[in-house]
Amino acid sequence: MSIIRSVVSHPVPVAAAERLGEDGGVTIAKTIAVLNHMQADGVITEYAIGGAVGATFYIEPAATLDVDVFVHFESVPGSLLIKPKPIFDYLSSKGCRIEGEYVHVEGWPVQFLPPDGPLIEEAIDEAVSTEVDGEPTRVFGAEHLVAIALKTGRAKDKSRILQFIESGVLDADRLQAILKRHDWLDRWERFERQFFAE
Repeated sequence: MSIIRSVVSHPVPVAAAERLGEDGGVTIAKTIAVLNHMQADGVITEYAIGGAVGATFYIEPAATLDVDVFVHFESVPGSLLIKPKPIFDYLSSKGCRIEGEYVHVEGWPVQFLPPDGPLIEEAIDEAVSTEVDGEPTRVFGAEHLVAIALKTGRAKDKSRILQFIESGVLDADRLQAILKRHDWLDRWERFERQFFAE
């Protein structure tokens, strides 16, 4: 964890995500408002935004096509299958268009994703509360976003990790604890060797 030892932590996400759509595009605040209505109406439980849009709460926005919303789905009794149908039915009744795995909500394609393991479960449970244009929302913490990017391991994920490191928003102790808890310290060391070997 040597490369981020002295990084200052910013525990609350900044409003960088408000810039999404400020160039004349569609603001994400309206999409968040719909998510909040879904939660108030009992269609979804507490949700958290992750992926590239989640990262924009901490670092400069990256080109992205969709919003990843992580939520606990109701499961089919006696099965490992999940039931996203109530989400799609609710949004369809509100005039949202469904296209493949996406639902177009106030101009943004939204993908509702279940946690795929303990790391995502923890990221949802420990998500940070913030606001976008007065709309309350929850977003994965910077350290969880880095751990997830490390796990995913694509080139764009590694680039995003470097952005997080350079931005100064990571809490080194918190990141190390997450990586240790989920047995990712060896992968972090490989990442450090790949990008910071002298």
